[in-house]
Amino acid sequence: MRTLLPYLILFQFLMFAGVCNSRGAEFSEGQKSKKKLPRIAIAGLAIESSTFSPAVSEIEAFRTRRGEEVFSYYPFFNKDSVNRKRADWVPLLRGHAIPGGIVRREAYETLVNETLELLRKNGPYDGIYFDIHGAMSVQGMDDPEGDFIIRIREVVGKKPIISTCMDLHGNVSWRLAENTDLITCYRLAPHEDAMESKKRAVDNLLERLETGKGKPKYKAWIPVPILLPGEKTSTRIEPGKSLYAKVDPLTKSKGVIDAAIWIGYAWADEPRNRGYVMAYGDDKKEVTNAAEILAKSFWDVREQFEFVAPVAPLEECLNKAIASKKHPFIISDMGDNPTAGGAGDVTWTLNEILKRPEFKSENGPSLIYASIPGPKFVKAAVEAGVGGKVDARAGANVDSRYCPPVRLKGTVEAIKDGDSDAGTIVVVKVGSVKVIVTEKRKAYHKEKDFTVLGLNPRKSDIVVVKIGYLVPELYNMRADWLMALTPGGVDQDLERLGHKRIIRPMFPFDKDMKDPDLKAKLVPLSDKAK
Repeated sequence: MRTLLPYLILFQFLMFAGVCNSRGAEFSEGQKSKKKLPRIAIAGLAIESSTFSPAVSEIEAFRTRRGEEVFSYYPFFNKDSVNRKRADWVPLLRGHAIPGGIVRREAYETLVNETLELLRKNGPYDGIYFDIHGAMSVQGMDDPEGDFIIRIREVVGKKPIISTCMDLHGNVSWRLAENTDLITCYRLAPHEDAMESKKRAVDNLLERLETGKGKPKYKAWIPVPILLPGEKTSTRIEPGKSLYAKVDPLTKSKGVIDAAIWIGYAWADEPRNRGYVMAYGDDKKEVTNAAEILAKSFWDVREQFEFVAPVAPLEECLNKAIASKKHPFIISDMGDNPTAGGAGDVTWTLNEILKRPEFKSENGPSLIYASIPGPKFVKAAVEAGVGGKVDARAGANVDSRYCPPVRLKGTVEAIKDGDSDAGTIVVVKVGSVKVIVTEKRKAYHKEKDFTVLGLNPRKSDIVVVKIGYLVPELYNMRADWLMALTPGGVDQDLERLGHKRIIRPMFPFDKDMKDPDLKAKLVPLSDKAK
C-alpha cells in the first residue's frame, strides 16, 4: 500500500490541477464574453441650404428622430445586425430635412442644445457617430457643422473618437476637420451609396475602438478651389465617374483608413463653399500621398465637367418634348429644385407651360407637373371635391421674384390626405395638364408618389419635375430627358447668382486662374484642436 501511496498522491494532484485549469478556462471564457463594449452616441443634423433662396427653414422642416427611433433610419442597425451587437449604442437625436432655405437661428439652437443636453445626461462615451450633410446654412452663422462639433467637444471632451459621414455636396471647414477623427462622404451622385457610406463610417469607428488603435495619427486636408453644381459633377458620367473611382484603391494603401472627395455646395455664399479632399490613417506618407493624388486629379479635370444630360431653355425643352414620340419625356425644372435647396414654389415654369396653346385643350399632349405648394388652393379643391371645379391661385408664397401665384382653373381629379411630407395633396386638370398641388412643399422622385394619386407617369407624354439630375427611379422611367435652365434659388447659372463671399480665385468664376497649391495640410488631431 505504501508503494502505491506516492502514485495516489500524484493522481490526486493531477486531478486537482485539471479541475483548476478547467475552471480557469471557464473563467477566461466568461471574461471574454463579458468584455466591455465601446459606448457610442449617435447624433447629427442634416440639411442642404440655399442662401440664394428667400425661403427660411423652420424647426418643423426637420424630421427629428430621438432615442430608439434613431435606429429605424439605418438599415445596418436593425436588431439582428452585427453592428448593433458590437457596441453599447446611445441613440440621441438625428434631425433631417429636405433641402431648403437658410435655417432659422432659433431652430438650429433648439436642436443643437437638445442634442448637447442629451449628451450630458447619457455620457460618458468612447465614440460618437456624427451624421451630417455638410451644407447647412444658419442665419447669422458661417459653418454651422463646425460650430456644432466644437460644442459637442465642449461637452464630451477630446477623448472620444468622432466618426463623421457627409454628403459629397457638403463642405469641410478646417475646424470640422480638426474636431472629427474619422471622416468620409458618399462616392456616388445620385447618392445610391448613402447607407453604404454611413455604414463605412460606423465600421471604421468600431474597428478603431475594438482594436485599441484609437484615433488615426494623421489627417490630410486640401481645399480645392472649384465650385460646381451637382448636375455637372454626377458620377454617372465622366469625368466624375473616373475621378471617384480613384478613391477606393487609395484606401487600400497600408496606413490609410479612408479618403474622400467633396464637390462642395454651390448655392450658398460662404467662405467654406468649395471642393475638398481628405485622407487619414497611420502612415504620414501614404495619407499625404492619397490626398494629393485625389486633389490633383480633381483639379486636372475641372474643365471637363458637363451637365449630366442635355440642357436648354424651357421653351426649347417643351418644343422637343411635344414633338417627341418617346414617352414619358421628362423635363427637369432645375432652377427651383427642392432637392437642392430651392423654395419649391416658383411658378415661372408652370405659368409658361399653361400659356402654351398645345396644352389648352383636354386633348392636347398629356403633361404631369410635379409639383407646386398652395395650401389655400388645396383647401378650395377639397371643398370642391373630386370631379368638382376649382378656380384659385397657388405657389409663389415664398419665392415670387420671377412670377406671381399661378391661376389654376380646372377639375379636381384626386385628393389625398395625410402625406407625411406634403400634408394634403390634390391633382387638378387644366386643359391637358395635370398639376399636383401640395399643402406643403414636397420633392417628387418615386413612381409611387404619382401612382398613389391615380397618375401613371409612364403613360404620360410629358412629365415635368422640380429636380436637377434624375434620381434612380425617374432616371429608369424616362424615355427621353432634358434639363431646363429655369430661374430659382438653385439656378444652374452660378455666375448670375452673385456670389460675394466665396474665397477667390475660384473655378469657374475665374477661368484663367493659376494652378492652386494642392499640397496636403496636416490637420492637428482632435486632442490638439484649439
